[in-house]
Amino acid sequence: MDYVRVDLRPLGMVALLFVCLVVLQSLRPTEVKTKVRYVEAEMIVKIKGIEFSPENLRRYIKLCGIRFSDIVYAQAVLETGGFKSTIFLESFNCFGMKVARSRPTTALSTSRGHALYDSWMMSTIDYALFQSAFLRDIRTSEDYLDYLSRNYAEDPSYVSKLRKIISKL
Repeated sequence: MDYVRVDLRPLGMVALLFVCLVVLQSLRPTEVKTKVRYVEAEMIVKIKGIEFSPENLRRYIKLCGIRFSDIVYAQAVLETGGFKSTIFLESFNCFGMKVARSRPTTALSTSRGHALYDSWMMSTIDYALFQSAFLRDIRTSEDYLDYLSRNYAEDPSYVSKLRKIISKL
C-alpha cells in the first residue's frame, strides 16, 4: 500500500479562521450600532461595540495568522487612505477587496464596486481567507510583494508605496 504525505497547514489555517469566526459571533451584540467620532484628529470608528484603531487592526492581523503582517497592514493604510476613505468608513473594507467569486468570503455584498462587510474584523478575516486560498506557496516578503504587484494592485507604483509606508512603521 502506498502512502501519500498530506500537508495539514492549510487545514490548520481554516480551523483557526473558523475559531475566530465563532469567537466573533459570540461577541456580537444584538443591536448593531455604528458610530464615527474624531478625537484629536485621530479617527476612531466604533463598530458593534469593538473599537477600531490602527493598533487594534495590527493586533487582529496577527491574531488571524495573516502572514507578512507589516505588508498587509501597509496595504490597509494605503487602500483606506489612512483609514479615512469612504469605502472603509461605510463598508468597513480595510484592504480594498472586491467580492470573492472563487473562495469562501465574509463579505455581505458589494458597495461602490468593493466588498461590503459588517465590521473591520470581518474584512480582516476575509483577507486571511484570500491569503489561504491563493498565497499558501509564497515564502518570502519579496515574493509576496511581487505577487501583489502582478495580481492585486491596479496602481503600477503600488509596491513602492507599500515599501514607503513599511519604512515608517
